[in-house]
Amino acid sequence: MSSSAAVNVPAKPHAFAGVFGMLAPHLADLDRFLHAQLGAFEPEIRTMVDYCIDTSGKRLRPALVFLSGWREGKEPRADLVRLAAVVELVHLATLVHDDIMDEADVRRSRRTAAREYGPTAAVLLGDALFAHALHLATQFPTTEICAAVSESTRRVCAGEIVQTLRRGSTNITRADYQRIVDLKTAELFRVSCFLGAKLAGFAGDYVEAAARFGRHLGIAYQIYDDLVDFFGEETRIGKTLGTDLASGKLTLPLIALLERLPEAEAAALVAEISGQRPPQLALRLQQMNELGVFGVVAGAVETEIAAAKAALRPWPELSPTPLLLGLCEGLEAQVAGLGHRR
Repeated sequence: MSSSAAVNVPAKPHAFAGVFGMLAPHLADLDRFLHAQLGAFEPEIRTMVDYCIDTSGKRLRPALVFLSGWREGKEPRADLVRLAAVVELVHLATLVHDDIMDEADVRRSRRTAAREYGPTAAVLLGDALFAHALHLATQFPTTEICAAVSESTRRVCAGEIVQTLRRGSTNITRADYQRIVDLKTAELFRVSCFLGAKLAGFAGDYVEAAARFGRHLGIAYQIYDDLVDFFGEETRIGKTLGTDLASGKLTLPLIALLERLPEAEAAALVAEISGQRPPQLALRLQQMNELGVFGVVAGAVETEIAAAKAALRPWPELSPTPLLLGLCEGLEAQVAGLGHRR
């Protein structure tokens, strides 16, 4: 257990809204920092970059940076704000590219960059965001930050490549799915927690525990996001839903459905995933409800949340711990709410 000084923490983790309420000054500083970066981009693309840097997203990865590096009673630190900007720019770049590959029309309740500017320009816009993120990472006094962010960015891209190459294929096991999620989503959660705790000066064992927490939380969030693609409401979620089946992306809800369908129906679903016949989203959602797919996938989310909580269990006295656990509580509430709206 870390020897850092103990702090007074609530007996129960902060509620999700309460955690983000505490982060309001940090996220405001982040927003100002991000918009200040517009001047670093060429004048011809500043409007496009500004279109991507909005304030309506959840900012989960920057929140993980701030919470993992939380010190009681201190103002937002400039190095944590810069780091939060780095991970958010990497994330925004992946969203731009994701929306191109998914042919999505809506992101954060408005047209995607691909729809607004065209897919060719959007590809390069994503590349520009990646490049500027790494430029900001080079401005830390140590190369460790840039090295960690560069490695994580490579792993995120590798996960997206693997998923792209397997679109339309049903020859994907649960282990394959877990590997893809680990790379394309959990990695950025992991490095956000790792570097946030490290920059704040916490002991090495806690830094590694925070990284494990981030990884499991990231996996949980991606499984939840895959669940939302079938069971969510587009007006509530603010992005195009139903894209996984339409784009031939075999996610856990579809894997679970394939495992439960009779042979003839499973063959028909395989044909939809492979693009041999049009997707029947309404039918597949009905079957998911009838066959208990929601409960199976929600259970997988809960398993990852439990692993995330376990990673921090030895350090209840450290100031980031109850705040990070509040994110777990928030995700559990989101899953429960999704189930109630079915």
